[in-house]
Amino acid sequence: MTSRFLRLGVNIDHVATIRNARGGDAPSPVRAAQIAQEAGADGITAHLREDRRHIRDEDIAALLENIAVPLNFEMAATDEMHAIALRHKPHAVCLVPERREERTTEGGLGVVQDQNRLAAFIAPLKETGSRVSMFIEADPKQIEASAKIGAAVVELHTGAMCEAHLQGDFAARDQHLARITEGARIADGLGLEVHAGHGLDFETAPMAAAIPEVVELNIGHFLIGEAIFSGLPEAIARMRAVMNTARPAAGV
Repeated sequence: MTSRFLRLGVNIDHVATIRNARGGDAPSPVRAAQIAQEAGADGITAHLREDRRHIRDEDIAALLENIAVPLNFEMAATDEMHAIALRHKPHAVCLVPERREERTTEGGLGVVQDQNRLAAFIAPLKETGSRVSMFIEADPKQIEASAKIGAAVVELHTGAMCEAHLQGDFAARDQHLARITEGARIADGLGLEVHAGHGLDFETAPMAAAIPEVVELNIGHFLIGEAIFSGLPEAIARMRAVMNTARPAAGV
């Protein structure tokens, strides 16, 4: 399942965060998604949270209507989100853990602990044509459980690796990277498509990009932050360049 081309998914949640801080309609997450698409994003990610702190329900409908690249709909495995996903039928549904008090997604989903419910939860989503992804730690047990319940994709959590790099703890960073690399190998061997994301920036994205089994990186907060200074097209172009340097599009 190793891919010659590494896709870049751009998460536009935090454009909505800025909009919601003031109220109104600006800046528009849909406009950001369109700009990202034109700049070379291979997909758009949007996380509809229970508390609607950034992306709102109407954003999902507008994104599906106004972008040509696939939408990756991040959501918690709740009845409310299930109904929304079944109604909209996005290209992909990524199930993530969610706690109201967290600032951002903390850690991976506990698939092992909830296999029966999650298997029943994802079956109707698959029937509508959505590709279902599990956002998990690079733990062999979580990877194997994801394959067992019928997920098509796993997105391996890179947050701890990125945090260790930021803190200058390169030994810990390398340990996390080794686990992600081995997790990607295991997932690929089980027939799962492998994505990676959370906390990636210009320095850490190449580390994930160099893992041959990873076919997609999902990056949001960092790119939106960089866009304040350089513009979104420039930030995406630079990210695409560092990814291609780490793993050229012509081969791995």
